[in-house]
Amino acid sequence: MCLLQLSITAHSQAVSQVAQAAKAEEGIKQMMEEEKVVGLSVAVVKNNKIIYTHSFGMQDIEKGIPLTDKSIFRIASISKSFTATSIMQLVEAKKISLDDDFSDLIGFKVRNPKFPNTKITLRMILSHTSSVNDSEGYFSLDVINPAKNPNWEKCYDNYEPGKGYAYCNLNFNMTGAVIEKITGERFDQYVKHHILDPLGIEGGYCIDSLDKSKFATIYEYSKEASKFIASKDAYNPRSVEIKNHVMGQTTPIFSPTGGMKISATGLAKYMIMHARNGAYDGGNIISRKSSIQMQTKLSDEGNYGLALRISDKLIAGETMVGHTGSAYGLYSAMFFNVEKKFGIVVITNGCAITYDAGFNSVIKRTVNSLYDIFIK
Repeated sequence: MCLLQLSITAHSQAVSQVAQAAKAEEGIKQMMEEEKVVGLSVAVVKNNKIIYTHSFGMQDIEKGIPLTDKSIFRIASISKSFTATSIMQLVEAKKISLDDDFSDLIGFKVRNPKFPNTKITLRMILSHTSSVNDSEGYFSLDVINPAKNPNWEKCYDNYEPGKGYAYCNLNFNMTGAVIEKITGERFDQYVKHHILDPLGIEGGYCIDSLDKSKFATIYEYSKEASKFIASKDAYNPRSVEIKNHVMGQTTPIFSPTGGMKISATGLAKYMIMHARNGAYDGGNIISRKSSIQMQTKLSDEGNYGLALRISDKLIAGETMVGHTGSAYGLYSAMFFNVEKKFGIVVITNGCAITYDAGFNSVIKRTVNSLYDIFIK
């Protein structure tokens, strides 16, 4: 192909991308009006490269600050995958095993009293098949420690560990503590040094380590008042608690289960690593084997692997791997397809809530719109 033909082809592609972007933005703006959305950040990946990012609406309603692609969100439960990715690094380093007794790792007995002879493993904890539940809360490890909580038995469901599924935040706050015990490195610092920094991503679990001017205020919609109300606790820095942090014990102050703060573009960079089975341009964050383990479901009930779930309900005709998040009024989604090398990230910092096939309708409509325009 001659240089003139290459130039014409490149120009045609550029014109097409501009037209696609305009169509996407028109549709998303209309959807935001219909669904009552404060702000929305999106990123589209094709051939394992980011081909489109955009932000709509407001980062802060009261201050009149518009949302940008550099805005940072608390992404809620997608954070679990960062914790699991960290664990897989330690598995590869042979410092830990997915089949280890979790009691040995955490330093106190983790046993379902209804099945005292069944070992609860790290694999069960990461896949929500452990039978542990959040009924006593999950912001302190003491709730499940028999020496600290007289009601510790309530932290377990009725199914035998490994033979059922129940989504549980405590699983991952405990896992964060294990990472500290094994590495001797503070949880947030471990994730930063071993995942975020290699990928060149701005983000983290520690509020005071980040640029607060970039935080997207998170809003909950009040049906009674017909307005959005800022969630003041969404970015609680817990500065005093962190100053007095006890390694391997008070780790939930960082919320390994839901406390990652990151932009949609940053999350897309991280997603590409998983879509490439652990690889990035500088090497590997985790091995292909570890990546496949994370993406392989261990429960038909939850279609859940190790902090990643499999879904064919988000986009008709596509089987996707990823995770959603919801907290304080925020809703997020990160889903990708390894074989077809595409993925989509959507984050909203506030919307009136409706659901479609188990997904927040704002998330699902946006994902499908971006898929139809940029991928399909």
